[in-house]
Amino acid sequence: IPALQTQIASLVQRCYQRTVNAEQEVTVTSGATEALFVAISAVVQAGDEVIVFDPAYDSYEPAINLCGGKAVHIALTPPGYRINWQQVAEAITTRTRLILVNSPHNPTGMVFTPQDWISLQQLVVKHNLYCISDEVYEHMVFDGAPQLSANCFADLAARSFIVSSFGKTFHVTGWKLGYCVAPAALSAEFRKIHQYVTFSSFTPAQHAVADMLAQQPQQVSGLAAFYQQKRDHFASLLQASRFRLLPCQGSYFLLADYSAISDLDDVSFCQWLTKEHKVAAIPLSVFYQTPPTARIVRFCFAKQASTLNAAAEALCRI
Repeated sequence: IPALQTQIASLVQRCYQRTVNAEQEVTVTSGATEALFVAISAVVQAGDEVIVFDPAYDSYEPAINLCGGKAVHIALTPPGYRINWQQVAEAITTRTRLILVNSPHNPTGMVFTPQDWISLQQLVVKHNLYCISDEVYEHMVFDGAPQLSANCFADLAARSFIVSSFGKTFHVTGWKLGYCVAPAALSAEFRKIHQYVTFSSFTPAQHAVADMLAQQPQQVSGLAAFYQQKRDHFASLLQASRFRLLPCQGSYFLLADYSAISDLDDVSFCQWLTKEHKVAAIPLSVFYQTPPTARIVRFCFAKQASTLNAAAEALCRI
């Protein structure tokens, strides 16, 4: 609906000082996962290569494969999970079509620095590539760090599909409402796919989110403090445990090294943790093409305080 497109354009302007055309450059989708699938489908053809960074959201590679493309995996390593841009430059070939990035990063909580964005922009421009910037946790950047985006870098934005999620922002993942911001020419190609995937998304939710953005914009601007408080609360409780916590700069995920607790692989450890201690975690190895040997799991702290308290109490007994 036009009202939601207009509010999204205003949100982009407010957060990133970028002016976008609401009608031509903003497409509402049935969740960010649909937007990612459609963006990949719009530019990836048989034989193309797409650079992705492991650990990675699990929908990326299947979408690439369905287009006949090949995911080229670059592994990030703990504790910082930073990207080595020289390594990325060396991975680019004549077949490279696209670089797919995610900041704040799921599952590690890593957030791009300004230099990361500049390095990405330089490679995209130099090699005439496209970029998909998965920014579903964009409003959850902690410790006073600047909230940056592909929207902030004009030459990068000119070749990017920027994907966002109202499900994450407004705690309504079941509504499946996201959006893609892209230049008009890229949006036109995006919509050629989108119209045959869902055509249009859940209309009542579109009206609701448009009203929310117009009437309570502080709900977006307050997200970072809201989740930082949860991160700090959960992390402080786990100081008494044998888990070693890794840095979390954004998102609502916290990584923990359990090597002082168990020699089990991470999948087995998560199964044991769920069955024996009633706390669910995600093994990090499932986000990799070639999993590292580190014993690290992901906790989600987007929970009520009572849930975090109960989980921490159980974890500290291990």
